[in-house]
Amino acid sequence: MVYGALFCPIEKEKQLKEIKCADSKSLSEKDRESIFEKINVENKLCGFAVKSLSPNIISTGMLGRVKYNLNELSHDTAISLIDVLCNQEKLNITHVYLDTVGDPHKYELKLSKHFPKLKIKVAKKADSLYPCVSAASICAKVTRDTLLKNWIFTEDCANRVYGSGYPGDPLTKKFLDSNLDNIFGFVKLVRFSWSTAGLKVKKSCVAVKWPDAFDENDDGDDEIIDCTEENDQGGRKEAKKSKSKQSKLANAVANDKNNKSILNFFQKPQKRSLASTNAGCDILSGFLSSRKLKLCKNF
Repeated sequence: MVYGALFCPIEKEKQLKEIKCADSKSLSEKDRESIFEKINVENKLCGFAVKSLSPNIISTGMLGRVKYNLNELSHDTAISLIDVLCNQEKLNITHVYLDTVGDPHKYELKLSKHFPKLKIKVAKKADSLYPCVSAASICAKVTRDTLLKNWIFTEDCANRVYGSGYPGDPLTKKFLDSNLDNIFGFVKLVRFSWSTAGLKVKKSCVAVKWPDAFDENDDGDDEIIDCTEENDQGGRKEAKKSKSKQSKLANAVANDKNNKSILNFFQKPQKRSLASTNAGCDILSGFLSSRKLKLCKNF
């Protein structure tokens, strides 16, 4: 996925119409490349910046333990491009126009908080309404097409003709079907978080069940309960409960040769009390000591 930003003097924005800047989706590949050449060569008229996100980066975010959806990813990328032009390149940017991702009003408020000195306008189909947005979309599209044409496959692909990348394209369908491994899924060019790819993996690939020391329904924080003097006022019954909870984690760690339970405890995206985390660190310390390893406590 490629994001683009274009900047030009306000009084020269009309000239972007003269070189026939329009929504990149409405132009042929030949027309887009022709307009891009004019933008790229006539740098007295305008300049541009692009940011490319690989399928791996997007999939890692969307399928990770802490989800990073496409809307947030798009917003953050747009913010980073504006930041580069304003704060790093020190350009005198005054107005910003963007095509919306999600609700236009909320997106506009979000951007205004990051850049309070800028006049920001977010609109639906902005690439059809504002020449500067049209030009930016052309720069992004041509960059994406160039990257795909020069993509180096690191895998042994049976078919390297991927078509347009849209699910309705017969060439794209054939590419996905011929490059689907029933264990590892698709090649790196394919975004695993894409719903079309996900359905094919679910339908055709081998199901994998990852072992977990804890129950999926546990919130994690109940696995370790603090046994300080304050919490000990509940009586012996509560203390026994705390001890059994700690024993559950300790036993899981002791029997876990692959250290899965340790990773599970510290990587799960959950709120934990300081006491429960300290208890977990004590168990972790004992776990490492038993394997003649040292725990760095300065983290």
